[in-house]
Amino acid sequence: MATPDSASTSAKTETDANDSTRRGFLTLGAAAFAGAAAFAAAISPLKDLDPEDLPTPAEFLQKHYKEMTDEDKKEVLQRIADEVQRRRHVAAEIVDPPPLDGVEFVYGLNISRCIGCRKCVHACVNENNQSRAPEIQYIRVLEMEKGSINVETANHHYDPETVPNPDKWYLPVQCHQCADPPCVKVCPVEATWQEADGITVIDYDWCIGCRYCEAACPYWARRFNFAEPRIPDDEINPQMAYLSNRPRDKGVMEKCTFCLQRTRVGKLPACLEVCPTGSRKFGNVLDPNSEVAYILKHKRVYVLKEDVGTIPRFFYYFDERGSRYHDSIDDPSVGAEPEASDV
Repeated sequence: MATPDSASTSAKTETDANDSTRRGFLTLGAAAFAGAAAFAAAISPLKDLDPEDLPTPAEFLQKHYKEMTDEDKKEVLQRIADEVQRRRHVAAEIVDPPPLDGVEFVYGLNISRCIGCRKCVHACVNENNQSRAPEIQYIRVLEMEKGSINVETANHHYDPETVPNPDKWYLPVQCHQCADPPCVKVCPVEATWQEADGITVIDYDWCIGCRYCEAACPYWARRFNFAEPRIPDDEINPQMAYLSNRPRDKGVMEKCTFCLQRTRVGKLPACLEVCPTGSRKFGNVLDPNSEVAYILKHKRVYVLKEDVGTIPRFFYYFDERGSRYHDSIDDPSVGAEPEASDV
């Protein structure tokens, strides 16, 4: 038989349980409300966008690239392809080629042969879907007086129709894919990192547009989208990779990736293929039989701003003869196709 005391204790226990349930419900409700409020606050800056341009929940909650499973990546790549089709009317193929085993890419540029034509600039723009308005270009070609190497006072805006000028020499500058990249160190959200083959990449969906990386780069290699990038639909390159030339949005950084959508599948960078003088060399420095390994061993090589200690994977070199920097523009070797012994 239950005593008055035991009945009282049972009633108290039931009351406490009900109170606990109510408190839990109210706590859960408050948390849900707070979460909804936070989500609303987070997307409030987007309220003036066209509804079709608003991020979907999947886009808003997308994981960092390094945290995505293969299945996650497959879904993201398909979503991007669908978005390109919807907004650009282009059937894009979005891939995600991984770094190749036993490969460290480096780039060599023969400034004895560069004539400043800027064909590399425009090939890069076309291959990598860079904005035409406002204009974004990964490669800058500097024009300098012979005998001078002051990149701070170089002419960035010379008329390419006037080249080659016998009193000038030319220095193309792009991302140097540094082995010790300062741009990576300053990113507060790890939206940029260096891959195993030496290429530094950006996850555009993770970038917050703080521009710290742009300020940290000593080679002016990073570009910020101050406005929505514009590319005519019929000029879009449909062969895209997640970490390189897929579409970017306003408010994010972008940069050269050594055309990883090409180089990781055995092709050459677009800027190299279009060069009319054979000034550009690209390859795997870990392969002792590669052109770049030969150049590093046998040519006069230097890197830009060596004193900043970034250890660039982009270097410059001179021919022993026919150098536009040291010799006359009339030297017949200048602009000639290099022979096998003159890599």
